[in-house]
Amino acid sequence: MSDTRIDIEKLSINTIRTLAIDAVQKANSGHPGMPLGMAPIAYALYYKTMKHNPANPNWINRDRFVLSAGHGSMLLYSILHLSGYKVSLDDLKNFRQWNSITPGHPELGHTAGVETTTGPLGQGFATAVGMAIARDYLAALFNKDDIKIIDHIIVGICSDGDLMEGVSHEAASLAGHLKLGKLVFFYDDNKITIDGKTDITYSDDVAKRFEAYGWQVLSILDVNDSDQVERAIKLCRSICDKPTLVITKTHIGFGSPNKQDKSSSHGAPLGEEEVKLTKRNLGMPEDKTFYVPDEVYSHFKGILECGQEVEDLWNKTLDEYKIKYPRDYVLFESVMNYNFDKEWLNHLPKFEDYTEKIATRVASGKVLNAAAIDIPTLIGGSADLNESNMTHIKSSTSFSSEDRKGKNIHFGIREHAMGSILNGMAIYGGIIPFGATFLIFSDYMRPAIRLAALMKQKVIYIFTHDSIGLGEDGPTHQPIEQIASLRAIPNLTVIRPADANETVEAWKYAINHKGGPVALILTRQKLSILDQNKFGSAKGLHLGAYILKDSNKKPDILLIATGSEVSLSLKATELLEAEGNSVRVISFPSWEIFEQQSDEYKKQIFPSDIKVRISVEMGIGMGWQKFVGDYGETISIETFGASAPDSILYEKYGFTVENVIKNCNRVLNKNKL
Repeated sequence: MSDTRIDIEKLSINTIRTLAIDAVQKANSGHPGMPLGMAPIAYALYYKTMKHNPANPNWINRDRFVLSAGHGSMLLYSILHLSGYKVSLDDLKNFRQWNSITPGHPELGHTAGVETTTGPLGQGFATAVGMAIARDYLAALFNKDDIKIIDHIIVGICSDGDLMEGVSHEAASLAGHLKLGKLVFFYDDNKITIDGKTDITYSDDVAKRFEAYGWQVLSILDVNDSDQVERAIKLCRSICDKPTLVITKTHIGFGSPNKQDKSSSHGAPLGEEEVKLTKRNLGMPEDKTFYVPDEVYSHFKGILECGQEVEDLWNKTLDEYKIKYPRDYVLFESVMNYNFDKEWLNHLPKFEDYTEKIATRVASGKVLNAAAIDIPTLIGGSADLNESNMTHIKSSTSFSSEDRKGKNIHFGIREHAMGSILNGMAIYGGIIPFGATFLIFSDYMRPAIRLAALMKQKVIYIFTHDSIGLGEDGPTHQPIEQIASLRAIPNLTVIRPADANETVEAWKYAINHKGGPVALILTRQKLSILDQNKFGSAKGLHLGAYILKDSNKKPDILLIATGSEVSLSLKATELLEAEGNSVRVISFPSWEIFEQQSDEYKKQIFPSDIKVRISVEMGIGMGWQKFVGDYGETISIETFGASAPDSILYEKYGFTVENVIKNCNRVLNKNKL
């Protein structure tokens, strides 16, 4: 390598470093240490290695970069700016400010070139595993022996914190088991966390750990040695039948005379004087801020040209594919744009035997199996609970290291990673991923669910065993606060269907929904199929709440219920009406969908002059007050469950016809006073 080449590379790397520390200093907030240490890797990836086009950040066959160590966001913003993405110098100056496109941690859809929202440690790492699964599934579905239209790497940077978090263990284990090649992470091994040196908490042999998971493990002993970096990157590409971890020895706060290798450089600005000293140490002008030498801009100009060339070449390949495999091309286009043939709607099961009882989890399994035949990218699985969640797609095989076309993903007992992997699959595009477990274990998935909602990703959760109705397993497995806690997440649509036909409608909504994930809350116990000729149509689910049964005159009572408690409310209504009361039964499967309706419709369902309102749901009553009003009551559970047969639990916790009637009469009498 010529001295001139070495000089421009060093200058480029140091420009990345100084842009990062200037932005953190100006914001008086952020993490300068990681960008200072890992700048050589960012440079090597974006300038020398990755296949990407800054003019089209959403090009399908681009290499994806995931900054799992999202606190080092200025590393990413700096390299995006230099590479020609729509991140200006002014954007860098507005780091962490209101309405800027350079928030404290990278956010998907907010900044061109950012592939996923990161920050909660370990989430980006696991999300990248999901991207690799989606890539390999689509590649198996569409690539031909002579033409490959999906062929790229997924690469990222992770930190000590990422690898300490449990989600990374789960995700790394599954990635190794599935032999997800062309998945590469550079581990920023700087041996520093906020509290000090990592050896106060962390003595793992990371290399042995990842080798045991089935990863290829490489090392860079000095990240500032460009030859070492290039050799490692070339080796990454030499083995494609397993994921790769590159243990990268770095110095946090590199170049800072007083803060290098210290935790003080991790999560706070260096300070104005230390910034100047660091620039002097790096050979950069200390009297200039946000300085990019002209020769660095010139050096990076080639990325735009090369990026467009590589995309143009791919477009020619796609044109050839279109001519040679026209049917596959049409399917590919429809899949990537989510334009599915509506024929799948005609094949969904209908539940018309009103003498039958069926658990909504079972009905869900029937719907899923029908839809999966017609929707090629509806794929997923459960956390080792296929038989309980009813998520096995019978028309397909299992996704494995030998069979990338299988639609059944066996996540294993890894709910934490499953949630994040689903996010990666959705972010990749074209895929409608689903993941299942017991509702109680949605708690394990909460960080990933929250990120799916934050990113507005199309993910479907199937949560079964939704109440004390699961019986003898007891309080550890009986969800009490989970439904309310899920409803508290913005952009997450929670649907708890009352019977098999509402479950069909719930799946229709979930598959068609855009703008966030959907959680289906399903029963273990069998429920009556509500007579569509006698009661309101299950299509009312698409309004969130609807009148299931109305009275012939103005109702005295509004009886509001979800899930299995709807049938209970209908039974109670028969006796209430025999006593001379007029009752409106409202099936309320989704608060979120209902809130999208017009005020006129809301008033139609909940007339303001009807004060006697009772909600019935086997969980905490928090939130129901909005719908029952100041004069209403909630029949709920405000403590943990117990181990006993479900019939005993219903009696002890008040989910009986007698108790519903008792509460209705009490509220009626109270409102007469």
